[in-house]
Amino acid sequence: MTLHTRLAGVAAHLPETTLSTAELEDRLADRNPALDLPRGLIHDHSGVRRRHIAPPHEKPSDLAAHAARRVLEECDLQAADLDLLIYAGVSSDAVEPATGHIVAAKIGACCPVFDVRNACNSVLNAIQVADALISGGRHRRVLICCGELPTAGTPWTLSSAEEYVTVAASYTVSDAGTAVLLEAAAEPGVLAHRFSAYSAGWPAAVSAVDNLTSDPQADRPTIGPLTVDSAQLVRGFENIDYAVFHKPLADLGLTWDDFAAICVHQASLATLWWFCDQVRIPQGKVVVTIAQHGNLVASTLLVQLARVVGSGRVRRGDLVALVGLASGASAGIVVVRW
Repeated sequence: MTLHTRLAGVAAHLPETTLSTAELEDRLADRNPALDLPRGLIHDHSGVRRRHIAPPHEKPSDLAAHAARRVLEECDLQAADLDLLIYAGVSSDAVEPATGHIVAAKIGACCPVFDVRNACNSVLNAIQVADALISGGRHRRVLICCGELPTAGTPWTLSSAEEYVTVAASYTVSDAGTAVLLEAAAEPGVLAHRFSAYSAGWPAAVSAVDNLTSDPQADRPTIGPLTVDSAQLVRGFENIDYAVFHKPLADLGLTWDDFAAICVHQASLATLWWFCDQVRIPQGKVVVTIAQHGNLVASTLLVQLARVVGSGRVRRGDLVALVGLASGASAGIVVVRW
């Protein structure tokens, strides 16, 4: 019998505490009284009005574990029922071991684990890997989970107004945990996936390793501020062949209009609509999360999927496209029938 992969469930955990962009600007002004930091820059350039902030004691594995427990409960399963756990995120608890081990220990799983990491496309690549393992008969039930804690690296102290512009993308990010459960099935749920990269564009968006904290007393992980050359980043995406998005649809005999929802990674509202115009995605199909939830990093697409499934906009049998864009630069699409 031919094995296929279906998405059995999806869950998102968004921390209750939020910080508005106006509140963030107030905090920056208080901590940098000698600088004249322009008001409105963050919202004007990104569209972000609010972001989620995890409790001080929580780490990426905690956020991922919250979502993992929720999806298992909704699917009436136990952690012992898992064949494999893949942790897919930019944030991690430690350089070693794989954060997947930490999540597995927290939820009580005893299956094999590993991490997949490719900036904001980490979850999409994990789905690609899980589909290959399930359809190849290696595993029957795979949990992909992600915990993003980018606000831990917020640069609150600045040397100049120029630095503020350079690291402005660091003020758009948001904390979140997500999980998706994939299972072997007789009928296909994951219909197609395709990826592309323009790796010469990697310097456009960087959070450098040498900016990581070396303080052994730090009680939560931190990452260096994200520095972004917006023009260079856009050029990187322009160098990616957009056939990566169109060919899978053509092979399946589909158009964008056939989808109940199209989940697209969102680093800024302006970039989102620019990209949709480039690849002809109808704006009415897009699940917009950037304004009220910020840039959710690799958790973005699963937060959007959980949102449309939970609201009833997407029902069993409906088509959904997961469209990824990530620094590097990389792009990809996963087409699923929910």
